[in-house]
Amino acid sequence: MEASDAKNPVEDGLEIDSRKNLTIKTPDTPKSQLIGVMCILSRYDFSLPNINVNLYYNMRAKKSLGQNFLRDPKILKKIVDFARIEKDDIVVEVGPGEGTLTKLLLERAKRVIAIEKDHFLVEHLKEKFREQILDDRLKIIEEDILDSDLKYNGYKLIGNIPYYITGAIFKKFLEAKKQPESITFVVQKEVADRIIARDGKESILSISMKAYGEPQYGGVIKAGSFNPKPKVDSAIISIRNINRGKFKEAKIDGREFFEILKRGFAHKRKLLIKNLGAEEEVFTKCDIPENARAENLPVDKWICLAKNLL
Repeated sequence: MEASDAKNPVEDGLEIDSRKNLTIKTPDTPKSQLIGVMCILSRYDFSLPNINVNLYYNMRAKKSLGQNFLRDPKILKKIVDFARIEKDDIVVEVGPGEGTLTKLLLERAKRVIAIEKDHFLVEHLKEKFREQILDDRLKIIEEDILDSDLKYNGYKLIGNIPYYITGAIFKKFLEAKKQPESITFVVQKEVADRIIARDGKESILSISMKAYGEPQYGGVIKAGSFNPKPKVDSAIISIRNINRGKFKEAKIDGREFFEILKRGFAHKRKLLIKNLGAEEEVFTKCDIPENARAENLPVDKWICLAKNLL
C-alpha cells in the first residue's frame, strides 16, 4: 500500500503521511474503539517501514509479560529459515504478539497453532488472520504457554519468547510426553552462547539440551531490532532432532540423570569425582580422568556416569 493510496481507516484518528509514518491523533480513544481500529489496520500491509503499532496505548509492549516485538522482515525470515519450516509441518508458535512471524509461518507450514497470553493481542490476531482461522490453517489459543498441554505429534516449536521464561519453557517441552521435533527460539545472546558452550565450558544448561537434541546457533539479533529495545542482544537458537534416545539406550531415567548432573555441577571448583562421591573404577569405566571437572565433560560421558552410578 503506497502512502498516496492509503485510505484513512478512522477519519479523525489516524493518518499516514508521505513518509509512510502512521500517526495516532486520538490516544484517549476507548479500548473498544481501538480494537476496531486494529481490526481495520490488520487488513493492510504491515510492511510499511515506519508504521508504529505501539502508538496504541493498548498495544504497547507489556513489561510484565516480557514483550519485545520484532518487525524487521529480514530478521523474521531468517528465524523461519533457520527453523526449517516445511509445507507439511505443524508449527506451534509461542507468543505471536502482533503476528509478524505468524504471517511468514502461515506461508510455509501446513498449520500453525499460536499460543498468546495477552487478551488484546489475541483479539487483534483473530481479526488479522480471520480467513486463515476459517480455513483451519491457524488456531489461536489464549493461554500461558507454561500451562499448555500440547498433544500434537511431530510438531515444531518456534517463538520470540520472553527472556524470563527461557529455562522453564525449554524444560517443559524437552521433558514433555509429546516432545516437539525441534525448538527454535529467540533468546538472550548470553543464554544461546551457554547452550552451545561457546567458551568450551559445558554447563547444566548445555548438557541438558545435548541430552535431548542437537543445539545449533542461528546468529545474533541486535537489541535495536526490537521494540521496545531490550538491554541486551539476542540470538536465534535451535534444538533439532529432539528425542529420548540417549536415555533409552543407556536404560536410565531422565529425572535421575539430571539429579546426577546437578550434583556434578554443585561445586564448580571441586573435582567432579568428589562432587559425585564416586569410586575411581566408575571414572575408569567411562574413560574419564580423575582430575576432570564437570564443565569439561561432553554429554556422552555424563550418560556413562549416570548409567554406572544409578
